[in-house]
Amino acid sequence: MQTRPQNRNGARAGYALMTVMAATGVSIALYASAAKWTSVSVSLNERNNTYATSLAVAEGATEQTLAYMARDFANQTYNPANVSAYQSLVPTNDGAAAYQFTDNAGGLNQTYVSSSSTMVMTNLDSQFAGLYGLTYSCRVRSSAKPLTTLYRIPAAVQQDIQLASIPVFQFAIFYSMDLEINPGAQMTVTGKVHSNANLYCAPRVGLEFADSVASVGRYYDTRNPNDPQYGSGKVEPVFDDTNSPSPFTSSLTLPIGTNNSPASVRGILDVPALGEDPNSQIGQQRYYNKTDLVVTVTPTNTLVQTGEWNNFQNLGPDLGIGTNASYSFIATNSSFYDAREQKNTVTTDLDVGALTNWMANAGASINSTLKFATGHKVNSIYINDTRSVAGTLTTVRVKNGQYLAADGLTVATSQPLYVQGHFNAPIAAVGSTNTLATAPASLLGDSITVLSPNWLDANSNKGLSQRAALDTSVNAAFLAGIVQTTNNVGTKHYSGGVENFPRFLEDWSNKTLTYNGSMVVMFPSKYATNWWIDPGTYYNAPNRKWAFDLNFLNYNRLPPGTPQVRKVVRGQWSSIAAK
Repeated sequence: MQTRPQNRNGARAGYALMTVMAATGVSIALYASAAKWTSVSVSLNERNNTYATSLAVAEGATEQTLAYMARDFANQTYNPANVSAYQSLVPTNDGAAAYQFTDNAGGLNQTYVSSSSTMVMTNLDSQFAGLYGLTYSCRVRSSAKPLTTLYRIPAAVQQDIQLASIPVFQFAIFYSMDLEINPGAQMTVTGKVHSNANLYCAPRVGLEFADSVASVGRYYDTRNPNDPQYGSGKVEPVFDDTNSPSPFTSSLTLPIGTNNSPASVRGILDVPALGEDPNSQIGQQRYYNKTDLVVTVTPTNTLVQTGEWNNFQNLGPDLGIGTNASYSFIATNSSFYDAREQKNTVTTDLDVGALTNWMANAGASINSTLKFATGHKVNSIYINDTRSVAGTLTTVRVKNGQYLAADGLTVATSQPLYVQGHFNAPIAAVGSTNTLATAPASLLGDSITVLSPNWLDANSNKGLSQRAALDTSVNAAFLAGIVQTTNNVGTKHYSGGVENFPRFLEDWSNKTLTYNGSMVVMFPSKYATNWWIDPGTYYNAPNRKWAFDLNFLNYNRLPPGTPQVRKVVRGQWSSIAAK
């Protein structure tokens, strides 16, 4: 029987074809799926990129508006009633033409801006937490939608800010220049510290910062290279605040104009030029214009006037008549030797006790007028001694100031200032250890020197052993200049640091200076310019029992006329749903 062989090759071919067709179908399905995934991914990426770009453009619109608000606030021209001027500010550069801007509430080509109508005392946000200021609370909002992209996806940004005036005496230590603190004895700084420049910290024994420490420039755990003790031994300071030290922070400046250099800031203590507008930026900051009384001493006369608040009206003397007329609280016949400056002084003395008596008697009518106009009695005085004698130093000295009136006292001058004896340190009764409440107080000058109750002008030019100090208490904010660390023709000089910011001219060995206040350095000294020299030459250092005055954390307890630095304080930033 003849059999026919099976065609196995044809079967195999059929199976192969089916396999190829199946694989091709799977491949096509996978490719289609991958293509779809790629298309969706590209679309999502494009949409995300468009949204991110729109968000950045919207943020740029808010930042532009904030820049103008900050400029006007710094220049003291910000008016919350005119926020409409900021609402019309939208970007107009080439890139902005591809976007449509709204205030996210239906307003086309508008930026949303709101502001509190008045400044309110409130706690500050962000890096200034723990401080307070007079603030305008503001909100800025912008929405941006692209006009030329495939996906016209809008985005909106909202920012909350505070336009803040921050009283500078809230800082234990505030420097507009390089801050150096290199104590030779254990020291604890109990309040906030800020430098608008660099901060050098190389204590020889021990130094503890109990609160935040910040600098606009760098923080160095060494001495200034121009310090003759640069590279000497040191110990590491202790920072109780975990975010300290904090370099490269925002600067805090006084609103005196476009030039905020330390030399320009010194103008707050200068007598204004003839014809200067007291409402100008610098005019509003000058103590000459801010104080209640102005004393002018000339080679032949002493004149006391009300301040700018009452158009500088002349006040008659309360002692004597005619050519013998004088003021009970002003004396102009003192002179002593300043061993650091190596000069004799021509001095105007302010007797605080006599001033208090004058305000209650001869000056009572001024007190009444002032209280009606400003809500307080006389609590600030500016002294301008115009006398100039070759080879001498024209100075102002505050005496008999242990007890102050309840409204407090600020004494300001452009000349070197000395405070003699206890100041604002009342005792309940003789022999009692209970202290009464201090009054708000500040002392401001080209430099500040503390003289103990044991100081005698007659001994000022004698040896250091003849100038033995006694324990002294001073409760007041200090604002003054310093002689900066420098290299002068190859010779290095140390400023003395914060530890020697208050100057001394006596032998304070085993004696204590108890100080509660705020130490503010705004400018280089203009008149008292001799270098600081190590103890043993013209002084020996006291035991420093120093602390930040916690009263200054209460706005109602600030010294009269406290300077206020201005800052835009950023609060919440958020991306919001675009409308």
